[in-house]
Amino acid sequence: MVAYNFDRTPNRRTPGVVNKWTYYPQDVLPMWVADMDFPAPQPILDELRKAVNQGVLGYELASNTLLETVAARMDRLYGWKVKPEFVVPVTGIVSGFNVAARAFGLPKKGYLVQPPVYNEFHEVKNNVSIPQLNVPFMEHVRSNILHYEIDWDLFKKRIKKAGIFLLCNPHNPLGIVFSRRDLLRMADICLENKVLIISDEIHSELLLDGKKFTPLAKLSSEIAQNTITLIAPSKTFNVPGLFCGFAIIPNKELRDQYIKVVQHLRLHVASLGLRAAQAAFSGQCDEWLRELRIYLTDNRDFLVDYVTKNMPGVRITLPQATYLAWLDFTTLNLETSPYKFFLEKAKVALSDGVIFGENAKGHVRLNFGTSRKILKQGLDLMSKALRSL
Repeated sequence: MVAYNFDRTPNRRTPGVVNKWTYYPQDVLPMWVADMDFPAPQPILDELRKAVNQGVLGYELASNTLLETVAARMDRLYGWKVKPEFVVPVTGIVSGFNVAARAFGLPKKGYLVQPPVYNEFHEVKNNVSIPQLNVPFMEHVRSNILHYEIDWDLFKKRIKKAGIFLLCNPHNPLGIVFSRRDLLRMADICLENKVLIISDEIHSELLLDGKKFTPLAKLSSEIAQNTITLIAPSKTFNVPGLFCGFAIIPNKELRDQYIKVVQHLRLHVASLGLRAAQAAFSGQCDEWLRELRIYLTDNRDFLVDYVTKNMPGVRITLPQATYLAWLDFTTLNLETSPYKFFLEKAKVALSDGVIFGENAKGHVRLNFGTSRKILKQGLDLMSKALRSL
């Protein structure tokens, strides 16, 4: 018997509120920004209600209990021994990697990324004024499925000019879960070149098909001392609007410098975010998460099958994690970008590929973290628009 009904989604078209469902006109179906349409797990909602019902939403700091809960979850999930003092609360992953770039970026060194990649990675250069170094993935197509590999020659060449490597694992928007072998190889190259690794692992619990995940810093003590790991409950438990995340920093020297920048910028996590994180990472929501992953895997399979059968010439990833798919429309020779085409012709809002960086023109990111009914509705609208060409 299914304990959670992910086919039922609440109405998010709230008057006076700008969100995923109200950003575009009412006749547009939103499949863009990376939050899901499912209610957060009940233990989180109960904790938030308890805090609100108390009536005083005052200042709060992260308790030792919360830091211990985060550390215990890393041990329970991955066998990664994290001490509570390694855990630094931050106001989300984006602020987390910008703090690291501000704390450790070097004027004559750049930061390396692997595009197409999370659009906020591309903003670091503007926020911290250090150059961006790109190592685009090599793309391969088998049937209509997109596959991506690291360009190792270019990685080793560009890393020599970097001071920081900004890793996204699992990868947004490609859905890659990097193998242990690839992680070790990237980490070893960074160690050889004295490059600090900032590992964005926000999607690490949204694994599909029973995929296994290994935190980069767990690979060795030497790698852990050279890595800042960023995690958050926001994507996994669908609470991104609460802006709460954590930097895990085993290296005390790095941690002390990181905390100085957090304090200097006054990046204090809101009390409701701290309360939600405690409930999320306590284990109370794990059954909900298990069933969510099954539903998302089925959604992914439905999406890939639909595109294969109904959108000739369109190529798509088979994500190993996340609820985000990457679609390539370059063979269709559309007169405009696929983002603009589907917004105008299908009334479906997707994320424009160009915001994710190099070689992403003609691509879009599609969010399948919604009910099967809404997913099918969006795909039907897109397919109909393509048939009109």
